[in-house]
Amino acid sequence: MKKIVLLRHGQSQWNLENKFTGWFDIDLTSKGESEATSAGESLKSEGFSFDTVHTSVLKRANRTMDICLDTMGIKDNANINYSWRLNERHYGNLQGLNKSEVAEKHGENQVLIWRRSYDIRPPELSKSSQMHPVNDPKYRDIDSNLLPSSECLKDTVVRILPLWENIVKNEVSSGKSVLIVAHGNSLRALVKHLDNISDVDILKLNIPTGIPLVYELNENLDPLRNYYLGDKKLIEDSIKTVESQGNI
Repeated sequence: MKKIVLLRHGQSQWNLENKFTGWFDIDLTSKGESEATSAGESLKSEGFSFDTVHTSVLKRANRTMDICLDTMGIKDNANINYSWRLNERHYGNLQGLNKSEVAEKHGENQVLIWRRSYDIRPPELSKSSQMHPVNDPKYRDIDSNLLPSSECLKDTVVRILPLWENIVKNEVSSGKSVLIVAHGNSLRALVKHLDNISDVDILKLNIPTGIPLVYELNENLDPLRNYYLGDKKLIEDSIKTVESQGNI
């Protein structure tokens, strides 16, 4: 049996402020830092260690990873890979806007379509905007044609799969222990692929912040089961919270 662990970053400042975050590089709150510490404690207590860690290039995921690995006492030994393919779904022109205010302007039904449909993108962000990834030095080595102006969840699945197929699968198959620290939607995209979840059913899935999600896989990397690590009541409360907010 093989295992892989998925970890959504801890609470960010814009999670707290109810804003569309996407690729905007916002940091953790103090609660988010505590969640990252708790994740590290849970993983350490269960005897986990990691040969390879994959994370996005966004600081809320990076800081979560750093705190988690420091808590486990393994940061200096882990092979860390930073990939833009693990970034959060790009929310286009909605990034930085308060979700409630957007609903007041465009109507709740329209915002629900932008947030929760599988294949409908929010309004695109202009490439002239300083918030567009083509103008961000972090992405200067990436083909500009690959950098999104807006994404639906379907786009996020397409973006993340090359990393899984070309790198992570080989690591897991060879017996390496792998941790992926990323975002609500990039992890939903991976879970959709792993569990072969339908385009409709994936819209109901929400992943809580800062709680390790363990996948046990067979030799063909088909999932046998998955489960969250940590206090049962905390896990239940966190899932209820993220279900009320959505993976934004």
